[in-house]
Amino acid sequence: MPDPEEPAETAGEAESADPLAAAADALARARSNARSRGLRPGQTDRRRTAADALAQRRSGTGEGAARDPRLLDTEVDRLVSSRGWSTDVQVGAVIGRWTTIVGPEVASHVQPLGFDGTVLTVQADSTAWATQMRLLTHSVLTRIETEVGAGVVTEITVRGPAAPSWRKGRLRAQGRGPRDTYG
Repeated sequence: MPDPEEPAETAGEAESADPLAAAADALARARSNARSRGLRPGQTDRRRTAADALAQRRSGTGEGAARDPRLLDTEVDRLVSSRGWSTDVQVGAVIGRWTTIVGPEVASHVQPLGFDGTVLTVQADSTAWATQMRLLTHSVLTRIETEVGAGVVTEITVRGPAAPSWRKGRLRAQGRGPRDTYG
């Protein structure tokens, strides 16, 4: 029983004193409102029409509104596809994941140079690694398809180290090329 000498609390003081009681009171009001409309827990109000839902989405309120939180990867995918960057992103993924695709040992000797359509050009630091990369081309293409996606790279062109130049000086005379000058 309340003490007659103690002053009665006002509604504002009761809510500030016990926030859980305020939340429980708001939940009870929402439940009674739903019961008065004939709804059960977990059931949505079906009286709302599709036009109402569309209007709420356009105005930024309601379920599926433009301001509702979305997953980051979904939004990035939407941005990439709307800008037409999907192939650029896939090409960048091949270059960015090169070490993962071919392994650290091959990646230390063979570097991707660039793309021309769906043809990947790589540069090996020795003729032995260029030969090794040519032998690994099929398995690397399969690995790229698994990591990045099908159709991003259809062919790999392997370049070896630059050959020595026999050209000396600024000017050049057309001739038969390098000859045996050793005796």
